[in-house]
Amino acid sequence: MEITGKNFIGNTPSAKGANNFQVSNPQTGALLPTSFSLVTEDEIKELAAKAATAFKIYHKKSAAEKAVFLETIAAEIDALGDTVIQRAMQETGLPEARLQGERGRTTGQLKMFAKLLREGSWADARIDTAIPDRQPLPKPDLRSILVALGPVMVFGASNFPFAYSAAGGDTASALAAGCPVVVKAHPLHAGTDALVAQAIINAAQKTGMPDGVFSLVFSDEAMAIRLVTDPVIKAIGFTGSRKGGMAIFNAAVNRTEPIPVYAEMSAINPVILLPGTMAANAAGIAQGFSASVSLGVGQFCTNPGLMFMVNDAAAQEFLAVLNDKIKDIPAATMLSKGICAAYNDGVAKLKSSATVAAHSTATVHAEKTEATPYIFTVTQKDFISNKNLSNEVFGPASVIVLCSNVEEILEALQHAEGQLTATVHANAQDEKYMDDIVDLMKEKAGRILFGGFPTGVEVCDSIVHGGPFPATTDSRTTSVGTGAILRFVRPVAYQNFPQHLLPDELKDSNPLNTLRIVNGVHTRDAIA
Repeated sequence: MEITGKNFIGNTPSAKGANNFQVSNPQTGALLPTSFSLVTEDEIKELAAKAATAFKIYHKKSAAEKAVFLETIAAEIDALGDTVIQRAMQETGLPEARLQGERGRTTGQLKMFAKLLREGSWADARIDTAIPDRQPLPKPDLRSILVALGPVMVFGASNFPFAYSAAGGDTASALAAGCPVVVKAHPLHAGTDALVAQAIINAAQKTGMPDGVFSLVFSDEAMAIRLVTDPVIKAIGFTGSRKGGMAIFNAAVNRTEPIPVYAEMSAINPVILLPGTMAANAAGIAQGFSASVSLGVGQFCTNPGLMFMVNDAAAQEFLAVLNDKIKDIPAATMLSKGICAAYNDGVAKLKSSATVAAHSTATVHAEKTEATPYIFTVTQKDFISNKNLSNEVFGPASVIVLCSNVEEILEALQHAEGQLTATVHANAQDEKYMDDIVDLMKEKAGRILFGGFPTGVEVCDSIVHGGPFPATTDSRTTSVGTGAILRFVRPVAYQNFPQHLLPDELKDSNPLNTLRIVNGVHTRDAIA
């Protein structure tokens, strides 16, 4: 499949603008083939009109039809074969095995939402039948269901060219909800996004979906905000920096019609090491931590960038083992020169206010956009007094807060911002602390872990990938798992409607065999 560099205005490739850009290989600095055309105002108007028209048709498609569409997208992405993997490797510097796994996660998400649609209970059908002779007033027949919001705009993420980009979780969940999707391709992997976009459009055409159910554009910041503020767009999905996420959020909430923004932004994912488990296994925990903080050159939103421990003999053993592990980690390519420069700047700032506890001794090749891990230590008092120590450094860096006792850990954790994850390592000797720690972790994070490390997100029904601000702009939601569909729907109630005008999910006969709440009882039974 050819990469043309054109925007996808619905099913139509388009390159009306005079401005374009190329993607560079982060390992070599060389520009990759194909120039990508930046979207114009006329093209935005055209895709908005297509999305609005498509919504009128697409949201009425049956669950089974939408499920087949999602499954066909997965098949079309698989059919891209090695072509899309090789392009992604050139654009991101990520290894082949990682990208193959991520593609599998992406197609798996699409199939997961297809399964959700076929089962049907996600739509939360609720029925309260009428009681016409109730006194002093009759009770009306009321039935409610979740319905699609409308066209959704999705921003591709730099660090996940498949799972958080053209066909990623935001796109999959929005399409499952019945919403057309407009994707802003990420400029660091535009070619990968273009290939996946063509796969989605192929699937749309094969399954009879309306033109405009999916569009993908290459855009600068100004035109991206222009899309955010277009009245056709009804919600935003974003994964990226705090600065970028807040710019989008502010633009969206200041529209004439404000819309929801589901932005995943900044997290440093604190890890708490309690003294009992440290005394029993300091070396093992240090080894696991060194692998986690350096995984993928630290370019994960769940990277453990903050750790709390009591500064005792076990802590010193931990730091000694950690230093031995970190120093031998080789330099590795980051996603771009800009991301690498930001990482180096963050490390420099930490060096000015914290103590270097461990760092890799590998040689860094600047022309390959390489970085190495850094671990810092700081006292509990200094951590509390210096808010900059809580800032995310995107890359393989972490700050360890050394405390005098567990009470100081709890006090320090109070000063941390909202997070995607929080992790505690404890054993039986530490259980006396757990109630207070878990209560605090629930306030601070969307996912709390007992043992292990937060890198790695299981895609399933029960996962929560979200958290209090600034981890996300809406802590009530998740961007991973089937719960992600709830971001792009709203409830509608039907009062005293005749049966033939109701959605199938709300009819007495329950033709879809959906699990519903009928007069306060969960049931699949028809209403007699």
